[in-house]
Amino acid sequence: MSSDFHLVPAAEPATATAETVVSARAVSPALTSPAQAEAAAAEMAPRLFAQAAETDVVGAFPQQEFRWLRATGLLTATLSTALGGAGLDLAAATLPLLRMLQHIGRGNLAVGRIYEGHLNALLLIQQFGRAAQVARYAADARAGRLFGVWNTEDPAAGVQLEALANGRYRLRGAKTFASGAGHLARPLISGALPDGQGWQLFVLPADAQPPALDRSFWRPLGMRATASFRADLTGLEIGPEDLIGPPNAYYQQPAFSGGAIRFAAVQLGGAEAVFEETRGFLRGLGRTDDPYQRQRLGEMAIALESGRQWLRGAAEHAARPGAAAPEAAEATVAYANMTRTAIERICLDMLQWAERSVGARGLLQPLPFERLHRDLTHYLRQPAPDGSLADVGRFVLEGKNFTD
Repeated sequence: MSSDFHLVPAAEPATATAETVVSARAVSPALTSPAQAEAAAAEMAPRLFAQAAETDVVGAFPQQEFRWLRATGLLTATLSTALGGAGLDLAAATLPLLRMLQHIGRGNLAVGRIYEGHLNALLLIQQFGRAAQVARYAADARAGRLFGVWNTEDPAAGVQLEALANGRYRLRGAKTFASGAGHLARPLISGALPDGQGWQLFVLPADAQPPALDRSFWRPLGMRATASFRADLTGLEIGPEDLIGPPNAYYQQPAFSGGAIRFAAVQLGGAEAVFEETRGFLRGLGRTDDPYQRQRLGEMAIALESGRQWLRGAAEHAARPGAAAPEAAEATVAYANMTRTAIERICLDMLQWAERSVGARGLLQPLPFERLHRDLTHYLRQPAPDGSLADVGRFVLEGKNFTD
């Protein structure tokens, strides 16, 4: 294998091989602690930001950026230290994990979206996979293969597993918003088992069996470079070695809903980028003495710090002893739902304050505000926001609290 980044070019047919290997020309440095991973992400953020405008193309993929992530060891950050990672798989390391994701989001939200999915897949495999599977996929991650989680689908055409002999299955149906499609070597996918047996997680070896991609599906407002195509798996086959965990493992709480704090961390990173660029823009114009600009920047600083505190609180909930027990899990999920809701509001407010601060002049390319606005607005549209907030209301109306 050469040391280049092996991808399916956007112009190739959907049936082309979809292996993605992010290779480094030198041996990648090992990140052996959460603190090292957080520091590496903080150092990476300005580099990602400087490259973001070049990558901001519909259907593109941040190839160079993932080379950099591999070269710094960040692609294996959520592997256990025994598997060559930084130990961000541990609940006690939730806060540095969130801070790391915030740094990557500050650099480029499209990279952050794909990176968060990659790390999430590795966490799920370590949680539910058999020892041999965990070892195999950890080796894939160390080799630079990209993972992700594809769960969204049209219910009328969703992924189904049709039983064959010897524990094998033939796949039918498609996933939508399949971020990184055509570039992930190991997407982790949910599909319906036959006869109502539940939902099954499996890893698709997409380098050997690439799904058929509908690139026309992805004509987004923002997050252009996430390659979130429609991926049709019809006709592909998987074996028992590809199945991860028992049926319905993916939907176990608090991991399923509680994982929302990770994408919220990436989003807050985008809000931080908006804040930093607004401050720099006003300094460049010499508008630092304007009392109204000072007031808006004060509001933005308060909102950003509020978001950081929400992430800290969410991390403390996730790291509590016994967090998986039913009552504790319910509190963790409710707190995660509050966190994602609060950070969504913070991000929306940040965009409005920034627009008023920079005016029409600031929203012209090549300044970054136009791209940041598109990317953050699009990324904030996560599933079931109303249901998440209503679940918080149910939790508190039932007389429950977050400290029991």
